[in-house]
Amino acid sequence: MPHDPPIIIPASNADSERPATIIFLHGLGDEANGWTDLVSQFHAAHKLPSLKWILPNAPENEDAMAQAWFRPKPFSLIPLPKRSVDPGEEDDEDDDEEGMMKSVEYICRLIDREVEEGKLPLERIVVGGFSQGCAIALLTGLLSRYAGRLGGVVGLSGYLPLLGKVSKIVEEKGQIGGNATKWFLAHGSKDQLVPKRVFTSYKENLEGWEGDSVEAKIYEGMGHSTTGAEVRDLCSWLEKVLPPEER
Repeated sequence: MPHDPPIIIPASNADSERPATIIFLHGLGDEANGWTDLVSQFHAAHKLPSLKWILPNAPENEDAMAQAWFRPKPFSLIPLPKRSVDPGEEDDEDDDEEGMMKSVEYICRLIDREVEEGKLPLERIVVGGFSQGCAIALLTGLLSRYAGRLGGVVGLSGYLPLLGKVSKIVEEKGQIGGNATKWFLAHGSKDQLVPKRVFTSYKENLEGWEGDSVEAKIYEGMGHSTTGAEVRDLCSWLEKVLPPEER
């Protein structure tokens, strides 16, 4: 299914000498327009004026009967580990790898455009997402042709699918990106769709691969949503990853 065009919100300071871009993906059943309020919060607070926002739209998925970046697993919005799997092995069988990698490639094409048309260096590009969008953002940072080369990856209220595939690549390469990419992971302690244990599991994996490049936070009482505290922490992290001046 085709994608509706992304919503593009230009930087409030179009004359910045150090422009940057964030590509932020919505979750299952949502659409790009659902995240324009987040951008408005940044602009109202006069934060990151050199940052351009690209909010892509997932295609309509016939299995999910909603906009989705990939087909969700049966009876669950999240991939849960099977208890029969031996330690050290992961079962990706139920993951919609084809759909996921198609979405990753779509995001890569958006990155291509920023590099080719916007003349942006990769370290000035961040990819992020919420829930299913988080899953695709993480896979973009770990498995795509831009793995380890982006400025940062943001994962909100999400999870890491294809863990077996990712783990195998990490084992083969020894290291994915040499810690060039910075990571911001956030989750609510009361999330009923993606339980905290799922977040803890993938966070520990990512910390094992990327070390001190990972910043992770759990927000007490937050469900499958965002809060003001999370938005403030995200803003502070983006200011560090995409500074307005050379360091």
